[in-house]
Amino acid sequence: MTAQPQTSNPPTNLTVQRLEPAMEPGWEAFVDACPDATFFHRAGWKRVLEQALGHKGYYLYAESGGRIRGVLPLGHVKTLLFGNALISVPFCVYGGVAAEDAEAEQALIQAAQDLAEELQVDYLELRHRERRLPEWPCKDDLYVTFRKPIDPDPDVNMKAIPRKQRAMVRKGIKRELASERDTGIDRFFPIYADSVRRHGTPVFARRFFQALMDEFGEAAQVTTVSHDGQPVSSVLSFLFRDEVLPYYGGGTPEARDLAAFDFLYWEVMRWASQEGYRLFDYGRSKRGTGSFSFKKNWGFEPEPLYYEYHLVRAKDVPDINPLNPKYRLFIAGWKRLPLPVANRLGPVISRGLG
Repeated sequence: MTAQPQTSNPPTNLTVQRLEPAMEPGWEAFVDACPDATFFHRAGWKRVLEQALGHKGYYLYAESGGRIRGVLPLGHVKTLLFGNALISVPFCVYGGVAAEDAEAEQALIQAAQDLAEELQVDYLELRHRERRLPEWPCKDDLYVTFRKPIDPDPDVNMKAIPRKQRAMVRKGIKRELASERDTGIDRFFPIYADSVRRHGTPVFARRFFQALMDEFGEAAQVTTVSHDGQPVSSVLSFLFRDEVLPYYGGGTPEARDLAAFDFLYWEVMRWASQEGYRLFDYGRSKRGTGSFSFKKNWGFEPEPLYYEYHLVRAKDVPDINPLNPKYRLFIAGWKRLPLPVANRLGPVISRGLG
């Protein structure tokens, strides 16, 4: 049996509630102010999960005297292929508890455990940027994140890129690549869909990305890079407080030779620094992958992510990731699918890859 976290009884005036529409402004205000909160704690993810992906969201908050003291957004992902899990937050790199004190944190964790037992999921997964629950099983050797401050002066940021990678950015500039901010996903989605298919990954439905744009408005922005008028790379970025998070990106087969990936992320960084953003979050990568090396080559240092588990029906920590040897044949076969077929089948599979 999994060890339980050390908890104390919450004070009598502290209660854990489920988020209702009337409390969303309070939830958003708390997330905006709480140092532990991230873009993925925002209440809008609940609608995206439920309406675009078909998963039930359980958004818990601890409050006393009408004031929110902590939040824990949870998504219930249940599919035949990948099992039954309660995750904070599915399809997001960060999540877990964001609270202003230990009592609220402990009350939320206990409520999440109780919910996991009630739903009889395989496991509860909390995605933290630091170790929170040392008694719980933890996956801390697979995923890392890359986060780094950026300067208001783009020239300072350019000089901070290591020499070899800086040469790639300048190569893109010499090739006369051009970047634009898009108001929609018409150019982004075809590039992204083809890119993930070539990497052997099922794509999300177009409606998922449209839901992100609709839900988060100006906080979800697309940047597209073109060469001779043809789009070659594109990324959907999230904006949160003073951070920019380029999150879903892809490129055409020509992008690598054009240095269009380097130029794309440079343009996001350059724009963000000029607009007052002070932290560039390159996002999650798996150790030993090309994206891991790419981000390190930009001068970013990997920081481990701590995915902590309360096992309910499962006997072991899950291992649903492309590096698992049992998925190799699937990945190899997926890369060979015609793009229309991959785009049709991908959303059925990807909605379970929480």
